[in-house]
Amino acid sequence: MYDVIIIGAGVSGAAAARELSRYKGRICVLEKEEDVCCGTSKANSAIVHAGYDAPEGSLMAKLNVEGNRMMAELSRELDFPFRPCGSFVVCLDREMLPDLQALYERGVRNGVPGLEIITDKERIREMEPNLSDQTEAVLYAPTAGIVCPFLLNIAMAENACTNGVEFRFNTTVTGFTRTEEGWLVHTNKGDVETRTVVNAAGVYADELHNMVCEEKIHITPRRGDYCLLDKSAGAHVNRTIFALPGKYGKGVLVSPTVHGNLIVGPTAIDIGDKEATATTREGLDQVIEKAGMNVKNLPMRQVITSFAGLRAHEDGHEFIIRELPGAPGFVDCAGIESPGLTSSPAIGKMVAEIVEGILHLPENPDFNGVRKGILDPDTLSKEERAALIKENPAYGNIICRCEMVTEGEILDAIHRPLGARSLDGVKRRTRAGMGRCQAGFCTPRTMELLHRELGIPMTEITKSGGESRLLVGTSKDTPWKGGCLR
Repeated sequence: MYDVIIIGAGVSGAAAARELSRYKGRICVLEKEEDVCCGTSKANSAIVHAGYDAPEGSLMAKLNVEGNRMMAELSRELDFPFRPCGSFVVCLDREMLPDLQALYERGVRNGVPGLEIITDKERIREMEPNLSDQTEAVLYAPTAGIVCPFLLNIAMAENACTNGVEFRFNTTVTGFTRTEEGWLVHTNKGDVETRTVVNAAGVYADELHNMVCEEKIHITPRRGDYCLLDKSAGAHVNRTIFALPGKYGKGVLVSPTVHGNLIVGPTAIDIGDKEATATTREGLDQVIEKAGMNVKNLPMRQVITSFAGLRAHEDGHEFIIRELPGAPGFVDCAGIESPGLTSSPAIGKMVAEIVEGILHLPENPDFNGVRKGILDPDTLSKEERAALIKENPAYGNIICRCEMVTEGEILDAIHRPLGARSLDGVKRRTRAGMGRCQAGFCTPRTMELLHRELGIPMTEITKSGGESRLLVGTSKDTPWKGGCLR
């Protein structure tokens, strides 16, 4: 029997797993996909919000500000990219200045430090030369930042794993039965017993909640479409640029990424299908139409890819983190939409405190909260890099030319805790395939490494698990007749 089963390996589930690994107990994470970071956590704005937007007094506001304060130290402990670049909320109309002031005052009440309304247009231009010429004022939040959402999620999960947490992938929860000692969790791979359950299932959290609780909740999948621009456009803005909602609409954000790209989006389209993560022409048109509202001369011809992600929008627009009434030992971590990524360290801490209050687990004396990420040779001096290649020639073999990812980095991604088992798994850990050609050239070489290192047949290697295989056979197995494939 497990002490804790966590359902979902996104940022909330991974954060909860890491915090719970501070205690001695049997902890297991069940994830329906083939890897961590396969849902909302992989497709978002990658923003560390300051905390002025969430309603005053809400759990969302509290955990946003707390998570923001934790992020810098967490990035040092777990070795993932984070940059506190700050953010602007742009006001284009003098009549909307009271709305900007209201946002400032809400942020102050939420405990956001350093907020400032700037009306000096010369200072604004110095800070952000490419802002719209119609800019009247901005709300400056210096504590906002940007992060790599993949590596944040992976880092927390890896650290949980090295501290004893078990992970089971391709495991879908189908139901629950209450037992004398806790819960019997039914899955597509058999039943699992546990004393407590943590429901961190993203857009599916309402379905699991409603299986065990009379007080129902409802989550709407809210699709956000994005455009990602080439690194040649990455310096177009220095900070995350938000629109102030007004007569021009809500607008979309424009932001640098920690890896040097520029991201534009998202839309906010409520849909019914919890698996509908494909972009749409309508959605991308909205992004392109609104992209230049607050930032001029956006080089939209530099778009290298587009993508969409789903936010778990709960009807009350609030995080639900609590032990459920009438379902002892069942802890919800539901309705985690923006600012969920920012809040995730604080969410994990809160969930762990609730579970510890139920189980009274002893502390884990062997807990190690430090994790070292995949070595990036670009961070080394020429002399250090030469020495590394001499010691391990794999670091001199470039697999992905766009992002200059070496064989050594990919091998590390495959063999480290919770290592990559698919092309997307390698991509999220190393950025191989994220460059201008979007894996057009490095895919075969990455597949060869997965085959060689893991023994997976080439025809069984997938892009992202499931049925996403890239090869169906070999040319010699296909008969040729009259110059045509039959």
